[in-house]
Amino acid sequence: MAAPGAAEQRWLREAQDFARRALPGPEGQEPAALEAVLRCLRSAGGGALPLGYSFISISDLQHQQRIPCCSHLTWSTNEFKEWAHQGQGALPTQTALPRTYLILVGYITDGRQENKEKLVDGCLYVKDNTGIIPCELLHFELEWLESLVVFPSWSYIPQTDQSAAGYLEILEDPVPVNTPNKVLHSIPVTYPTSAEPLLNSRIPCRRRSNLTVAGELIRLGPLLCVRHKTFFFLFLKCFTSAVCVPVLVQEPSQLAWHHVLQLGHRYTITGLSMSSLKKSGQKTFVTSVPSCLLPYCAEHVREQPLNSTWQGESTQSSSLETAEQLSGSLELGVEEEGPRSTRESKIISYVGIVTKILNVQAGLFLLDNQVCLCLAYLPVLKSARGLRPGACVELIDVHLLQKPLVSFPFIVLGACLSSTVVLKRFSRLSTPYQPPTSSGNLCLQLLFRYNLGMPLYLWLVSLLETFEERFSCFFGRRRLLSCTHQNPGAAEKFLVPLLQAMVPDREKARDIYNEILAKVHHCPLQKYLTLDPPCQAPSLSAVCHVAQQKSWEGFSPSQLLSPLEAQHMGTQDLNRRLVWSYCTLSAGSFQPRLILLGVLRVSSRSSSLQLQDKSSTLRCVISQKDGSPFANTALIGSLLQVENYQIVVERFLQTDFPSWEHLENLEHVREKKTSVYVQFYFEDVQVLHAAEGQLQKGPRSENSSSLRKKKDDNVTPELEAPEAKVLKLEDPKSDTHRDENCQGGQSSTGTTSCVSHLFLVTQKEGLMLRNYQLPREDGEGQELQHSFQATVLWLGRPRLWSHPREIGNLPELEDTSCDGEEGVTQQEALLLFMGKSLRWFPFLHQDGLYRFIVPCCSDLEVFDKLCFPPVPATLLTRPSCPLCLPVQDTWHLQHETWISRLPERQLAARMVLTGMDQRIFSIPEVLSSSFTGSLVSFSGEIVERTLCASPKNEKPSVTVHLPRQKGNLLASDHSVKLSVSIAPGSPVVMDIYISATYLQHLWGLLPGAKILFQNLERKISRFHNVYCTYIACSCVSIISLPASHLLFPSSPAGEASSPSLVFLSNLRPHLQNLPRARILCHLSCVLTVYLQWVCSLCSSIFKEGRCTRHNPPCPSHTGVRQASARVLVEDGTGEAVVLCRNEHVAAVLGLSLPEWEALQNCVQSRGSVSIQHGEATGTGCLEEPEDIVACYLRSLCRSPLICRPILLDFSLDRKPSKILQPAPAQLRNFRCGEVEFVSQVGPRLSLLCLNVEEVEQDALCYLNSERIRRTSSCC
Repeated sequence: MAAPGAAEQRWLREAQDFARRALPGPEGQEPAALEAVLRCLRSAGGGALPLGYSFISISDLQHQQRIPCCSHLTWSTNEFKEWAHQGQGALPTQTALPRTYLILVGYITDGRQENKEKLVDGCLYVKDNTGIIPCELLHFELEWLESLVVFPSWSYIPQTDQSAAGYLEILEDPVPVNTPNKVLHSIPVTYPTSAEPLLNSRIPCRRRSNLTVAGELIRLGPLLCVRHKTFFFLFLKCFTSAVCVPVLVQEPSQLAWHHVLQLGHRYTITGLSMSSLKKSGQKTFVTSVPSCLLPYCAEHVREQPLNSTWQGESTQSSSLETAEQLSGSLELGVEEEGPRSTRESKIISYVGIVTKILNVQAGLFLLDNQVCLCLAYLPVLKSARGLRPGACVELIDVHLLQKPLVSFPFIVLGACLSSTVVLKRFSRLSTPYQPPTSSGNLCLQLLFRYNLGMPLYLWLVSLLETFEERFSCFFGRRRLLSCTHQNPGAAEKFLVPLLQAMVPDREKARDIYNEILAKVHHCPLQKYLTLDPPCQAPSLSAVCHVAQQKSWEGFSPSQLLSPLEAQHMGTQDLNRRLVWSYCTLSAGSFQPRLILLGVLRVSSRSSSLQLQDKSSTLRCVISQKDGSPFANTALIGSLLQVENYQIVVERFLQTDFPSWEHLENLEHVREKKTSVYVQFYFEDVQVLHAAEGQLQKGPRSENSSSLRKKKDDNVTPELEAPEAKVLKLEDPKSDTHRDENCQGGQSSTGTTSCVSHLFLVTQKEGLMLRNYQLPREDGEGQELQHSFQATVLWLGRPRLWSHPREIGNLPELEDTSCDGEEGVTQQEALLLFMGKSLRWFPFLHQDGLYRFIVPCCSDLEVFDKLCFPPVPATLLTRPSCPLCLPVQDTWHLQHETWISRLPERQLAARMVLTGMDQRIFSIPEVLSSSFTGSLVSFSGEIVERTLCASPKNEKPSVTVHLPRQKGNLLASDHSVKLSVSIAPGSPVVMDIYISATYLQHLWGLLPGAKILFQNLERKISRFHNVYCTYIACSCVSIISLPASHLLFPSSPAGEASSPSLVFLSNLRPHLQNLPRARILCHLSCVLTVYLQWVCSLCSSIFKEGRCTRHNPPCPSHTGVRQASARVLVEDGTGEAVVLCRNEHVAAVLGLSLPEWEALQNCVQSRGSVSIQHGEATGTGCLEEPEDIVACYLRSLCRSPLICRPILLDFSLDRKPSKILQPAPAQLRNFRCGEVEFVSQVGPRLSLLCLNVEEVEQDALCYLNSERIRRTSSCC
């Protein structure tokens, strides 16, 4: 261990090295400077040198120290621990500043001599030969400026951005190495009481440079920087009265005064002149170059009368160029207040501790965990140095605003230009320094541009915070928040329309003079009105969460079923009807109105379009108002804003309700799941930020199928670099080592050549598990792959491009001659999409012209080399069988146009290509008995969606041993039946059955949506009903979304309009397609009546409160009543047998509700009762002649009151008990009283009763006349 003498010598050598390297001064004078520093250190240390400390230069401090630290030269360990403990009192979760043992020596400067071109901003710096660093002091003396000082106690706070330097917090007064000599003289002064009349006088300004004013500093304005000029105002008050005068300080050498001045202290300022502001005429005193700031000392001043001071020639008044520039730049409009009453803010003073930085860019700080300090209305925030959590600040003359924003949780203290913010104590905590952006601060720019009040500004900040948090990981903060006038960023595009809607036309300008100088205070913070935000833009995860909450709010399973229908359902049917339902939400369903923002992505896993932000993804369905499918691949990766949309929440329930009586008991709901997606029109989209490297039109352009700009018939390419685009299309979850929702970066490859090939889609098949088997990752066995395939027609030959920008406007079609002699080179191919290429599923549509782009490739045979025959060549029987081409993951798909939109110069190619596509039939054509096709394509509007059990004769689409497909929330034994019509209210309806295994890839199949169905299988049931099923080669496209007023899932189909009144004889041509109609008929007789109680679980007879099944015994104790009756009706043109069920039986029999309930109770003790009457003999219905209930029913059916006119709503019974064969019409006799009629009628129709209404005599006469009128008009 070295002796003390040796240690001190080593320390001194290091000090000498430091002095030669860091201490400024003439060559050879470093020893003198070092001796002065050592003398100062010995004085501070009681005569001993601080051998435990080492010198550090500014450069080493900035480059070596990465975390906040502090150094206390004269403190003991206990003193430091006590100091650190006190600092943690307000924020116990934060750690104290770590202590270092460093000696800091340097010069305090205002930066004027370091960089002549740099703006003097009024800040102080510490410098040595190695560098310069900003500093903050609680107390400053002008004698320290440009003097060599030792800092006994200081903290270094680096920036959170390690690439930039931090700043120093000087905890104790620095010690000058050389003490300056003070020379005191007697100074003649003028007090504000005498100087103030000069400012109020109408006499033109006279200027003398030797005017000296003394007074108490009552107000200190902030440092203002406008047009490269920095200045501030101060106000001196008379010692004996409230009279005060303003002084403008604008000389660069005097800006350091701002750090010296302290409120309540007395000062003397020499060399003042008086100046008048041009626009407002207000007068103020202005410092000049020789002006001095001196502490007021009564012993060294003498009052000089104003008359002898203010004499001389009249000179031209000096105009305040800086202040005028400030006024010009801040002539901003103020928001017009509405007729509602406004609130007046209170002006208070407050002392608090900064506990959190809410938003340093917006100038928001939290004091004492309960008060928000807003410094945004001060044009310069002094880089927020010193305002770290743990610092103590004193606020003087700030505005108190209570609840300016409904959603803002804190009281707000707003500082205006008349407020003073004083830093009373630095933070003792190791909290980082977050400097505000010096330029391009969008928050502050919009604040001053629209002169926002505090409520609107806080709302703006909240919107911007959410916006930045959600999307900065996609595009980078700089590009997202850029606010250049020529090229506004995404945030500005989003916020400016909202602010323009909130702030009306601006008429008044913000008067900067009154805000600073006027005796009656006026500023934007003086009055405010509590703001309830008109809209919101939350994260997508919050949107999904709120949508799910709203879908279950007030939800009851009984809402999904009609009470009259539910009470007759068995357990299986009842719970199946509850499995799948949905609700829809629009922007107005949320309070406040909700705006959707998201980056458009496409997932290769779900093969669906998605809106994405940092928090989550939201599946979306996009349509176009012109009816064409959405195929705009150029929009991938763009940031979209949607205000008109429909959020759909699909609800999935697993229930075990015993009967309808238990529907209100939610204990029977075993599981609840939801699936949320949004659907909107492409024309309602606003692109806030286009995908990188893409030149696009706005989405509301005339050509809604493409965003590409056109000039001279040339297409601007949609890609800047194919490799960059491919990277953006990667599934965000493919890389598990990075944020799964944030992507960025580009490929580093330098090759830009690419090969493209144009093709026409002639057929597209649906997405499903197919037997394109690929090896599993573990190498064991094979597994089926999600895939889809499309039949395409290659047009022309592959082309090589040096860069994707050079791709022309369909050059493959330009060579086609008008007479078709050359023709377009055509070759059919079958494209196989698997893996990541599944992302193209939502964009690929029939009749679309597309282009494959192979990036970083120059091989024109790349497509041919990857082709292979679909079956072994030895089995090929068709020479024209298309070759299969597996689409590679790195290929890019680019949509060009549609066949119908080819320009005139390509009409020849259009004629060649027309007819290659599939024919789209109409629903009446498909329903026609003369139709012979098996695969059909047609479009229609969904009028009803019903979940039902899969037909027993339907084969499963995949083998039964496969596990349940992930993402499918419906069991595989379910199917959905879509009732589709050609137009709303049309009687022509087609039923389409889709197995649950296909539904996980089909979204938007809601009532009211118009759908294009392709390659459905047409089938005919044993009852001669035509229906269609969705099979492996089928595909659907959404043509238009349902109208908002149609999105009511509980609304049954067919209730939108009253059924039409028809004759029975007119129904013959429409046996297959009449969903609902109405007839005015006569009920001739009741053929059969069957009443029963059945077990809700097994459907056996339920008698005397228990199920009658014994082998095996049924555990159910719940019965369901059911009723059916067949009646014969005629309307003079024909007869029909009508099947009535449940409550319609009571209506046909003419029973009131109490009578019907009493009858059902009687049947419950018997289990079942049936009768046959009229012409129904031999139908196989068992009858109990001795039963009193059966006797009552029989006598009721024989009553003449039963035979009466009724108004019957019906549909054709598509599954009658007896299939009628076509038969010729026969002559039948009809008797009405004593008059007998003969009419030609056909065979009896089988109808299903939907509603029965009694007809009064007046209504009967009117309906008969109306029916006769319609009949005569048709003849």
